[in-house]
Parts: sequence; structure tokens; C-alpha cells
Amino acid sequence: MSAMDAKLNVGLIGLGRMGRVYGGYLAERVPGARLVAVADRNAERASGFVSEYGIAKAYEDHRALLDDKDVQAVVIITSTSTHHDVVIDAARSGKAIFCEKPISLTLEGAREMVAAVERAGVFFHMAFQRRFDAGFLAAKQKLDAGAVGSPVMFTSISRDPFRPPVEFCDPKVSGGLIADMGAHDFDVARWYMGDVKTVHAIGGTLAYPEMKAVGDIDNAIVDMVFQTGALGAVQLSRNAVFGYDIRAELWGTKGSIQIGYHRQTPILMMTAEGISHDVVPYFMERFENAYLAQIRDFVERLRTGRPPSITGADAVAALRISLAANRSLESGRPVNLDED
Repeated sequence: MSAMDAKLNVGLIGLGRMGRVYGGYLAERVPGARLVAVADRNAERASGFVSEYGIAKAYEDHRALLDDKDVQAVVIITSTSTHHDVVIDAARSGKAIFCEKPISLTLEGAREMVAAVERAGVFFHMAFQRRFDAGFLAAKQKLDAGAVGSPVMFTSISRDPFRPPVEFCDPKVSGGLIADMGAHDFDVARWYMGDVKTVHAIGGTLAYPEMKAVGDIDNAIVDMVFQTGALGAVQLSRNAVFGYDIRAELWGTKGSIQIGYHRQTPILMMTAEGISHDVVPYFMERFENAYLAQIRDFVERLRTGRPPSITGADAVAALRISLAANRSLESGRPVNLDED
């Protein structure tokens, strides 16, 4: 498909929280795309979405959408536990694929997905929106230009203001805190620093005891040693009660780069009561532009015949770190990634 061709006909699978976000983008804010069909097991949710945005078709079964000859590419925003089957079905249908992270619950499943994509020869983009955020992207450019010398340490902080629904936290559904939430941090860590050699994780269910019922934790620290010998540390939390806190730092031999911010609105209140400012409310306020840039990148690379900017191999690598960290958490010892 060339840039001069008609718009790309896209089908969306999954209309949960993020599915509706991507659906709105595809319907109204991605010039090169036309959202022609959606699929969701909740028929009422699907019919409401197509009515709201004037979409032509709604399906309950993702396989019916994949059989639709009008659909050229699919955007898969379903629970992690379903990614394996839906992506393999999409690959067999010969359609281009955009898949939300994490790629799968297991390394075996992820590798089966990548193998299916490669056999089919279809375009496959994994969603890691931080690579499209202005701050994270600028830091990557500075790092590559040698602005801080040789990188020696990477630190990443990801803190949600509250926990998701308990049923989502179930590791059998989402992968759990380290795999689901930490996937972004591990992907950026590799993007900046290269592959990881060993990890050592500690964590606990400290703020939300009800999460013990599904076997997940709400706070964790994952230390890493990269193949280069450089160091890394990732902090994950579900209970940043003040707001959404996403920051990172690259520490090098000639300086450091700090990424992120606490204040959403650029004003500072100074009164007799003290000095204050607002905070970042949640992920959409922080990363809206990155989510939009990522789905536009997917569409435009397809339309212009360029390869995906984030691949299945990237997603498998991030999952390997997550799973090794979970093994470390369970065993209480450092884990070498080669152990998988």
C-alpha cells in the first residue's frame, strides 16, 4: 500500500477502557485510517460504540471480524490472557496487526504468536506508547547523541494513583503487577540500555490486602544488571494517592537526563497557606499524545510500506524480563534471563 492509496480499513477487537480510547482515535483522529468494524463479546457495548461513532459493523466474535473482507488491519485491545489466540487467528487471516502489551502471559505463548506472524508474513506492531512520548523520545535522542556520555544506570518509576479492579489484577488475566505494569519500564530499559542479563525482584501486597485473593502484589522493586554491566532499577506501585507518577532517569559518565513531571497544569499557587500545584491525574492525561502518535505510526507505516517500529521480538524481550522478575520474587534470589 502506498501513501497515495485510500485510507486503511481497520477493525478494532476489544472495547474495554483502552479499546474505547483507540476506537475514538481511529474513528476521528487518525487521518489515514477508516474504522469499519468493531468486535466485543459484550454485544451491548459494541452496539453502543458503533452508534456513537457511526461505524458500519459490530461483531461479538473476533473471528467474524477477521473474516470480514473489508477489514485490512486489526487493532487488538483485549485482555492479555486472550492475546495468544486472537493474534494467531489474525495472523492466519492475513491481516496486519496492532497488539496491546504485554504480548502474552507466557514466553511459550509469545513465541508461538511471533512464529505465527512470521509464517503469515503479516505486519505486527506491539504497543509500547512510552516510545512515542515527547520526553522519553527526546531522552533517547540525547542518549544516542552522547549527551550524557556512557550510560551507567537507568531508574524508572511507575506509580498508579489507585489499583485496577481486582479481577483485572489476577495474574491469570493481566499477568499481574510486574508483567502488566512493568512491561513499559522494561521495554524502555532495553530501548535505552540494551538487553538485561539478571534481575532481582522484591515486592508485596502492602496497600490493598484484597489483592491477595487473586495472588497479585501492589508494590515491587526490580533491580537489573544489563549485558553491558550497567545497572537498572524499576519501582512499581498501585497506591500513589496523590496522582499518576511516571518518571525515569538516565545516569551517565557525563551527566544525567530526567524524564517526567509531577505538575500537570503549568501554574504554581503561592499563598499564605503555602506553595502548591496540581498533579497528573492518570495515564490518559499523561500519555494521550503518545497513544495517538503510536496508532498513527502503525497506520502510516502500513500505508507507506515501512516495517513496524516496535516488533514482536521487542515484546518477547520485555516479557522475558517480567517473567524472570516474577521468578526472582518467588524464589528470593537473582535470576539470570538465560534460565528460560
